[in-house]
Amino acid sequence: MRILVVGGSGLIGAHVVNVLRERGHAATTVARTAQPGIDHLLDVGAASIEELRPLLAGHDGVVYATRTEEQRPLPKPIYPEFRRDNVDPVVRLFTAARLEGLARGVVMGSYYTYFDRLHPQWRLAERHTYIRCRLEQAREGRAAAGEGLPVAVLELPFVFGRAGDRLPNWAGPLDRWARSRTPLVAPTGGSAAASARSVAEVAVDALEQASGADIPVADENLTWTDMIGRIAEAVGRPRRVARMPSGAAKAALRLGGALQTLGRKESGVNPSYLADLLLADLFIEPTSGRPLDPALRETFPIGTA
Repeated sequence: MRILVVGGSGLIGAHVVNVLRERGHAATTVARTAQPGIDHLLDVGAASIEELRPLLAGHDGVVYATRTEEQRPLPKPIYPEFRRDNVDPVVRLFTAARLEGLARGVVMGSYYTYFDRLHPQWRLAERHTYIRCRLEQAREGRAAAGEGLPVAVLELPFVFGRAGDRLPNWAGPLDRWARSRTPLVAPTGGSAAASARSVAEVAVDALEQASGADIPVADENLTWTDMIGRIAEAVGRPRRVARMPSGAAKAALRLGGALQTLGRKESGVNPSYLADLLLADLFIEPTSGRPLDPALRETFPIGTA
């Protein structure tokens, strides 16, 4: 296969490129900024269908692997901007891909869409703009692709790993906290987690099979206490992680939501309802069973500041 990887300079995109080439496929890359290994410079988020078609011509499939910062507060209303960043580029990309005759695609999505299916009573799309847009991204992207271009949506949890100097966007604050003398605390609940390498292998499997499925991805399920403790161990400062009372976590997040409201701002995941997610077991079954520790050590290497 010849596959175009959109966001090929990112953590997951770089691993997808590596796995494609290891399996004998050809990969070309596109990104907004010049990086080693990037074949084409284009802001796909702003590109028109007419600009995308020559980029896609001659390819068998496409992977959409760009990321969005869901917690960044923005002036109200945020839905138009989140839709412009998450939904519209995918619709244009897969419209162009269909017109160019591509026959397979992958979108890197969020595990929140998995939990929306599993727990409709949580009303996730109603309460969180980011989750609403992730659902629209999958639905409208597939509609644009049409029946002849199946699009698999990988529903991703916390993703650990490294590609060159590229790390998860949330790694920096956790790294500094784990290396500091500040006490470590965690609430109840937990999350699924996966390595970037595992995500890439699942993505290439989906391309090879021309899958159009929703695919939740996880290597391990971790409580927050376990995750923070293993990060501290990875950086060389192992210590006990204290339990944060659920009431304190809920109060802090609701205060954050109230302050955002006073400032006439919103974030993609509404802090007023974030406690309902944070204190839940956001676990995916079955997991791959692949140990997460190598990716943890890549993300949080020992002996660096």
